[in-house]
Amino acid sequence: MKFKIAIVAHGRFHAFDLARALLRRGHDVTLFTNYPRWAVRRFDFPEKRVRSCWLHGVISRVATKFYQSGAARYEEWFHTLFGRWAATELEKESWDVVHSWSGVSEEILRSLSTKTTLKLLMRGSAHIVTQARLLEEEEIRVGQRQERPSQWMIAREQREYDLVDAVAVLSTFSYNTFVDEGFQKEKLRILLSGVSLDQFRPDLQIIEDRSRRILSGGPLRVLNVGTFSFRKGVWDLASVIRGLSGGRFEFRCVGPVATEAQTLAGELRHSATFIPKQPQSELPAHYAWGDVFILPTIEDGFQSILGQASASGLPILTTPNGAGRDLVREGATGWVLPIRSPQEFRKCLLWCDEHREELAAMVRRIYEEFKPRDWIDVAADFESICLNTNGMNNRRPGNTW
Repeated sequence: MKFKIAIVAHGRFHAFDLARALLRRGHDVTLFTNYPRWAVRRFDFPEKRVRSCWLHGVISRVATKFYQSGAARYEEWFHTLFGRWAATELEKESWDVVHSWSGVSEEILRSLSTKTTLKLLMRGSAHIVTQARLLEEEEIRVGQRQERPSQWMIAREQREYDLVDAVAVLSTFSYNTFVDEGFQKEKLRILLSGVSLDQFRPDLQIIEDRSRRILSGGPLRVLNVGTFSFRKGVWDLASVIRGLSGGRFEFRCVGPVATEAQTLAGELRHSATFIPKQPQSELPAHYAWGDVFILPTIEDGFQSILGQASASGLPILTTPNGAGRDLVREGATGWVLPIRSPQEFRKCLLWCDEHREELAAMVRRIYEEFKPRDWIDVAADFESICLNTNGMNNRRPGNTW
């Protein structure tokens, strides 16, 4: 059964990957974005299937650079502008499915309220109330102001949740936060994300080199990839680094450092190596460097870097507040530890150091038993959601629903 699908996202996120996979499965897919058409073409999606509000993209990217100087005050204008543009564009045709990102969807959903179009909302993080609470707690804990949802955005997203046929989330953790906030289970769908894994699957030689390095008794190489920010748990990561750096462990952080965490990163530079944001094509070499992967996330939806680390054969230390429970098998491929518990992360790393043979066996097991989830799998699950939401499986596709 083939559908006419509109995917609407004010950025790239994983929208381009999902759109490309759905197109390959034979669906009629159009991508609505604030990326220029030529830029989308670089991600192997046909330019002719792109509707672009590129001026919004330019303005919002410029504003983001000046967030600390107050550009966030224009959040309402940015999000409603894109939502109105997308709603106007969508009204020019009829659609079987509109899958839009939270935060820019209220205008879209209201314009579709009288139509039979299946309305799906993508929420890429926890329920926004849970997210705001966790980040406010973290702000108080670390004594450093950080970006978190405004009251305006919280109210807007909650209205969006009520206007859709279903909300799609990327992890069990996100699903549970919606349930905990009182959202109807019957309107929730888990759409586990995928990772473009081909380039992250290493040669067997890299796995053998890692195993030999671990068994040699040299310092364990502990890798962190992604934005160095308090949301990603770097206050706890800093505690781990301070407690274990030198001698038995080496730490490497790869990725941009958030403005809020610049001072913290500066304090750690004598204990860890910081490498700036890298092109995705360069990341496999950094994963090959590591022996263990660490990500003490406070709040997230689905961390693609966990999929990359797993594909690279790395044991993972992370928290349940993201995709940890979905991607890590406790004690077999890694460990899922409580948030804000640097002492537990230190204990786990010390166990790795003291049990080198078990750790090397884990590396080999991860590599041998790894079962990739690519974007074609995600697209297939998306189809199932469409077919099984509000009885849509009893309707015919092709704008006759």
